[in-house]
Amino acid sequence: MLVVGIIKRNWRPFCGMLFLSQIKEATRHLFTPADRRIPRIRIETRQAATLAGQRIMVAIDGWPKHSRYPNGHFVRSLGSAGDKETETEVLLLEHDVPHQDFSQAVLSFLPKMPWNITEEDMAVREDLRNLTVCSVDPPGCTDIDDALHCRDLPNGNQEVGVHIADVSHFIRPGNAMDLEAANRGTTVYLTGRRIDMVPELLSSNLCSLRSSVERLAFSCIWEINDKAEIVKTRFTKSVINSKASLTYAEAQMRIDDANMNDDTTKSLRGLNRLAKILKKRRIEKGALTLSSPEVRFHIDSETHDPIDLQTKELKETNSMVEEFMLLANISVAQKIYDEFSECALLRKHPAPPPSNYDILNKAAKSKDMVIHTDSAKALADSLDAAQVDGFPYFNTLLRILATRCMMQAVYFCSGMDSDFHHYGLASPIYTHFTSPIRRYSDIIVHRLLAVAIGADSTYPDLMDKHKQSALCNNLNYRHKMAQYAQRASVAYHTQLFFKSRGILNEEGFILFVRKNAIIVLIPKFGLEGTVFFENKDKPSPKLIFNEEVPSLTVEGHSFNMFDKVKVTISLDASNVQHQKIRMSLVEPVVLSVAPSEPEPEVKRAKLDR
Repeated sequence: MLVVGIIKRNWRPFCGMLFLSQIKEATRHLFTPADRRIPRIRIETRQAATLAGQRIMVAIDGWPKHSRYPNGHFVRSLGSAGDKETETEVLLLEHDVPHQDFSQAVLSFLPKMPWNITEEDMAVREDLRNLTVCSVDPPGCTDIDDALHCRDLPNGNQEVGVHIADVSHFIRPGNAMDLEAANRGTTVYLTGRRIDMVPELLSSNLCSLRSSVERLAFSCIWEINDKAEIVKTRFTKSVINSKASLTYAEAQMRIDDANMNDDTTKSLRGLNRLAKILKKRRIEKGALTLSSPEVRFHIDSETHDPIDLQTKELKETNSMVEEFMLLANISVAQKIYDEFSECALLRKHPAPPPSNYDILNKAAKSKDMVIHTDSAKALADSLDAAQVDGFPYFNTLLRILATRCMMQAVYFCSGMDSDFHHYGLASPIYTHFTSPIRRYSDIIVHRLLAVAIGADSTYPDLMDKHKQSALCNNLNYRHKMAQYAQRASVAYHTQLFFKSRGILNEEGFILFVRKNAIIVLIPKFGLEGTVFFENKDKPSPKLIFNEEVPSLTVEGHSFNMFDKVKVTISLDASNVQHQKIRMSLVEPVVLSVAPSEPEPEVKRAKLDR
């Protein structure tokens, strides 16, 4: 690619810190951005002494041809470096997450309180308040998007319903609230804080499918036989009254307790039985079961500091909910595509190019295994068969590596693309329907489905494939930045956790081998970090890197993928702006590598598929 000219400079304000000039009474100082990719910026200010130690925002004005640094100006102070609220603000700004309070224009479109379901609403909806509907979510969830029911039918089949919050009833096309939600694109879940896509009155109250209150829903209802085969599918706007809001653990306890036989528990058992069959069939078709170490912080209720850090434990009920959400998304995708072949909002997951699998193939070969990657089915079968006696965690490590080989799933408009396939789910068509409180894509899908079943009227932008495509581009960008912000929040709270814990010794496994380092995963914390074997201030040990295996030999000791090691974990706070977790090798003992040497960059295992 040849750059022949710059049409527009895409400069934005940058967060960072001011480093004062050594010259007394100087007004010109260098600003160091938090983003390491951005050069330092020269600014003029008389407030330098006040701004020292603060996180500030600076905008670039221009870059003189012969200057080493661009010139800029001070915009505003964000607060003291290291302060939790300040660091969270920096994190949100740097990842371009819209997080300002909702404007009065947006709030003016909220329903007037007290709000009730009217007779007019009931006249155009199916009354499902008598059904034993319940929701199953993580602890503390207040934005409940989905609820489920399962009941026996007289013909021996079962009726299963997925009931989704009817957000599109409250957010009408083109008004200020709709435009704001479209711009935000998604709710962002940081550690200890949630940045809502829609105002809290909707997200945590009127749209949330809480128990024992009547709520408007969009329902996908199937008749399913004993083999979990769909006999009939229908979609309807409805009114429900959830009988229980359960956590995954509470739902699991009900299913497992033989003494519990109330309607809600029977419904859960029916759902769980069918979900197991659906999952087995999906996997047989080639759907991938990948692995990412997700962490959960236990936060002190007063200080809001992390007091414990552990990997999340997934229960059968997690899988149960997931199966029916996937089924609803696939059913809706097919319906909206059948009705609107040119403007359906869908989600695809491209197959990775063969070169993406190089590291996975090398990893398997190091244990005398072969991973077949010519199809999702071949990959899934290979991963299932990959076992090492006496090393149960090996399969999880291999699946984590497989996750890294994947492409990013994206939203697209059906009229602008020909490849609809979702590789990870082994589904020919897919969309997002089940989380409209937290994803704008789902609101558009609700509108398309409502038009398809005659429950709502259409509008020009909904049927314009070029506008749909532009919207998809924004949704993909917002989704990606939300993920980066969420990972950065976890990384920051991990630093806080280790700051209060001091130095810890933990066991881990080598995930990757580099020319001068090993990348270690600590399963207990879902933490990944780099142990370097070179230090610019000391003589380097003798290193031999074999790229084919891959392995790294340090002073005669060989390090291979999946080897177990013990490392010291500590917080390096020497750079206020770029604090980081340090890892250094404890076992096996390599005499020339002192524990103080490594300067790792710690990353979070990829959570997106």
